[in-house]
Amino acid sequence: MVNVSLVFAFVSVASALRLSDIDEFHFKSWLAQHNKVYSSGNYDERLRIFTENKRTVDKHNEGNHTFTMALNQFSDLTFGEFRKYYLLTEPQNCSATKGNYVSRNGPYPDSIDWRLKGNYVTNVKDQGSCGSCWTFSTTGCLESVTAIATGKLQTLSEQQLVDCAQDFNNHGCDGGLPSQAFEYIKYNKGLMTEQDYPYQAHEGLCRYNPEMAAAFVKDIVNITAYDEMGMVDAVATRNPVSFAYEVTNDFMHYHQGVYSSTQCHSTTDKVNHAVLAVGYGKENGPPYWIVKNSWGSGWGMNGYFLIERGRNMCGLAACSAFPVV
Repeated sequence: MVNVSLVFAFVSVASALRLSDIDEFHFKSWLAQHNKVYSSGNYDERLRIFTENKRTVDKHNEGNHTFTMALNQFSDLTFGEFRKYYLLTEPQNCSATKGNYVSRNGPYPDSIDWRLKGNYVTNVKDQGSCGSCWTFSTTGCLESVTAIATGKLQTLSEQQLVDCAQDFNNHGCDGGLPSQAFEYIKYNKGLMTEQDYPYQAHEGLCRYNPEMAAAFVKDIVNITAYDEMGMVDAVATRNPVSFAYEVTNDFMHYHQGVYSSTQCHSTTDKVNHAVLAVGYGKENGPPYWIVKNSWGSGWGMNGYFLIERGRNMCGLAACSAFPVV
């Protein structure tokens, strides 16, 4: 007589082994794709974290959501590790940012994308494991505003901001805000190019050479906190706009679609990542912002993402700004 319990136990163990083999196969493929190697002492822990992230991605994609997830370069990290290495170490409270932008009150086009209007937006960059997103939001915005004003698009230096902008309440790889970085550039009388002051992904000594300044800021325009229509007005009629928002763990593996979250906050004191709105639109779903990120072109939608517009999603309207050149 067959012992049914033993049969079920054997099948369960065999299934678990097969599942483990499949997980490790996916992990090894992912390691090869991202050129990563782990020592034997760290391999099992990273496999475990990767497997948990993959299950989170698969479960999300089985549901009914406005965006999909996918494995990416962060898939061997916990959200705590990701937050430590890639977000602002401390949430930036931008409540002190005073709004001085006057909207034109429309009408506005249904959609706009500054990438399609001319040579106004530089390629997506990669901040690496440094919480310097604020510098990329700053340079991205100043690059675009300067190109729109002069017809000349050039890549500007994030490293100068990382190294030199501390007196304006910025903290290198530990965070800052675009509005404060624009203030630094204004009073510093210039920002060098990426070529002349290349990015290092860590803080160093300030090496600014005023004779090599390539971009300048005459004034800073802060959009009133929570005035998302003011952001629409600015993007529709002026230029791309820098903004900050709160990243929570459901954003780490964003792939495509319109991101919307019930996990994040909408207040000025929780923002932990800065990016650049280069346009907006609405197609068969919720209205959205088109946003340039700084996690490389392999993340998201070729380095971009869409986020729901009109609801101050994750505090995105809490502190937005752009420079006047």
